Amino acid sequence: MGKYVVKRVLLAVLTVFIICAITFFTMHAVPGGPFNREKALSEATIAALNARYGLDRPVGEQFIRYMAGVLHGDFGVSLKNGREISAIIRESFPISARLGLSAMAVALLCGTVFGSTAALMRNRLPDRIIVFFSTLFTAVPSFVLATLLLLVFCIKLGLVPAWSTSNQNYVLPVISLSAYPMAYITRLSKTSMLDALGQDYIRTARAKGLAGKAVIYRHALKNSLIPVITIFGQSIPNLFGGAYITEKVFGWPGMGLLGVDAINNRDYQVLMGLTLFTAVLVLLDNLLADIMYSAVDPRIRY
Repeated sequence: MGKYVVKRVLLAVLTVFIICAITFFTMHAVPGGPFNREKALSEATIAALNARYGLDRPVGEQFIRYMAGVLHGDFGVSLKNGREISAIIRESFPISARLGLSAMAVALLCGTVFGSTAALMRNRLPDRIIVFFSTLFTAVPSFVLATLLLLVFCIKLGLVPAWSTSNQNYVLPVISLSAYPMAYITRLSKTSMLDALGQDYIRTARAKGLAGKAVIYRHALKNSLIPVITIFGQSIPNLFGGAYITEKVFGWPGMGLLGVDAINNRDYQVLMGLTLFTAVLVLLDNLLADIMYSAVDPRIRY
């Protein structure tokens, strides 16, 4: 296991470097710059700002200087307000983490329960209802669901305040962000549970006289969780992608809203910092998911 972890960490470093390179050169390939949108600035002022932040240098040199700074823990400063990127991320990440982890917890818990229930009550009314709503939430994009929730519960019914970070308004972003992964996990859990219930060891356990609940919770459910853990690792990028839209719709001041504003403002430093930070989180999450495999299924070894 130790050698496997070291190998994955080294591969992760290379992956992060490639992601940073693609993001950096793609941003600089887009016409315009971070100061061109400021109509009140003169050409001389824009040139001075570009020189101050090193944007007048060749793109390759800018990238080398940026990566050298990253290796020393310096992610630069925002081109719009001059704040350090590390401070901006420290301020916005807890807000996004609270939203994302809550959405992931809801998706895992509800998806596993609904999927297992649909499998145990196959072809009956609960199964049909669960399949209908899981299919519906799989097809509806997160930004559409977020807009509908905002329109109905905030504007039409007035049950929760719009564009607020209060605990009362915390529920709607979580629902919007968790709907798609919950629906996907529900469908996957149902398939995995049906497959587990058809295995020989389940029939053997029942033949030995084990109670139905013991067979389900002690044997079938545990083995049906392996594909769900896989989806857990793959859902983190989807959560961050969905958070960009969800936080913008609800005005939630997290990394998603920060990223959208950075794209609109051509704030290269902020966008690079967010990309680097998100890439590291995703890679760590995938490594954690691989380690959890062996904990759930002893047959899996690295």
